[in-house]
Amino acid sequence: MATSRSTARLASSMIERTMIPSYRCRRGIVALATRQLHIATSHQAPPQLTLSITRQSMHLTMRQQQRRAQSTLGENTKPAPIFYTDEKPGKTALYDLHLRHGGKMVPFGGYSMPVQYSDLSVGESHHWTREKCSLFDVGHMVQYHFDGPGAEAFLESVTPAGVKDLAPGQSTLSALLHPQTGGIADDCIITRLESGPKHLFYVVLNAGCRQKDYDFLSSAIGRWDNTMNPVVHMRHLQTEGEPYGLVALQGPLAADILSSALASACKVDVKAWYFGNAKHITLALPSGESLPIVASRGGYTGEDGFELSMHPSQTVEVAETLLKTAGEDKLRLAGLGARDSLRLEAGMCLYGHDLDDSTTPVEAGLSWIIPKSRRSLEGSGFNGAETIVPQLTPVSKGGAGVGRRRIGLVVEGAPAREGAEIVDEGGEVIGKVTSGCPSPTLKKNIAMAYVKDGMHKAGTEVQVVVRGKKRKAVVTKMPFVPSKYFKER
Repeated sequence: MATSRSTARLASSMIERTMIPSYRCRRGIVALATRQLHIATSHQAPPQLTLSITRQSMHLTMRQQQRRAQSTLGENTKPAPIFYTDEKPGKTALYDLHLRHGGKMVPFGGYSMPVQYSDLSVGESHHWTREKCSLFDVGHMVQYHFDGPGAEAFLESVTPAGVKDLAPGQSTLSALLHPQTGGIADDCIITRLESGPKHLFYVVLNAGCRQKDYDFLSSAIGRWDNTMNPVVHMRHLQTEGEPYGLVALQGPLAADILSSALASACKVDVKAWYFGNAKHITLALPSGESLPIVASRGGYTGEDGFELSMHPSQTVEVAETLLKTAGEDKLRLAGLGARDSLRLEAGMCLYGHDLDDSTTPVEAGLSWIIPKSRRSLEGSGFNGAETIVPQLTPVSKGGAGVGRRRIGLVVEGAPAREGAEIVDEGGEVIGKVTSGCPSPTLKKNIAMAYVKDGMHKAGTEVQVVVRGKKRKAVVTKMPFVPSKYFKER
């Protein structure tokens, strides 16, 4: 017998009553309540709490592989994500929505993702984001919870972040670091959701590194567990094998659009919500008030915006509600093409291109992710500190310094693409381009690159070899386009 909409609303209210007024919650509570509702309604959950049988059957083989993988894992690293590949890509919960809107799908990060939509070209979508607002599906990203009395210390052992100093709701950009070398295994966002005794952290990692990151973290936890360290748990955010949804609302109209979609019971003041902070919110959906959503103010475009992490049963409804509430004159879907040009204008790195296992935070121009309290060998304690801390001091001041640095370039003529060599006046190769494209905003060709230390200062003139020809280029400060994050004045 089908479950009525009123029953679904009752289930939502049951879940909400388990939370404190700020909607702070444990994902496990939501998952448990969902399963209890499923059992209590003759084994048929309401539409917003289940995914289609067709979708489940498509993932059956991958789930079987996941279950086999789970059997070999330690209890403190379950559940694990499904390890899709570009050869056998997965689909986010919004896959059908993308197709309905004319999405051109391509493999990316192990998922089939939209590169653009039929209503706007990549350039038009870029401008739309800068001028109005775009909705990006970033459900391919990997979302984890870390908790337990050892969570703070563990995260500070594998990243250089000042995790212990994060207040509830505060986020920071950081990086997983390899031992000894200090090379970047992946970049990540760390958010504290709860203080002690639970010490709950929300961590988002890159899709293309899901297998690598899981192996890195589970191995690190295994070593951690073999000592006298306090326990830490790592859990991939999923319900019955379906990952939590993640969408990014980006652009100058983002705050107004989100405000208009909030449920009447949600008393979050968007005007007092600043960049780098996360809150629990609920939205007014056609089916009723949404389950709690973890919303972080920030993004990957340089514009004001929010990233919303939600229960998988409501990902489609949330996306459709945002689009309908805002209207197509304010909000459009945007794909990977616009996302790449936007992030490059904002001077943001793409892992596997501008960052990799052999690059340290200092070389990458990310020294600022290391707080002052962790900049001495005595007080660091993170992977690769013995390499990274000496690099913070230039050779001219008695430190180790670095031999190369990440820079921005404005290139004349044809755009410089990844792999293009950079040469000095004498023709000596001094670096390589890691990302490059025409800037829709600036109407110039921009690029990100690494060059020999000493050639990294803004205004330095170099040449980039493009299609066999040397093109003039000038080292330029990043971001290329000023960021518009909503920060406290």
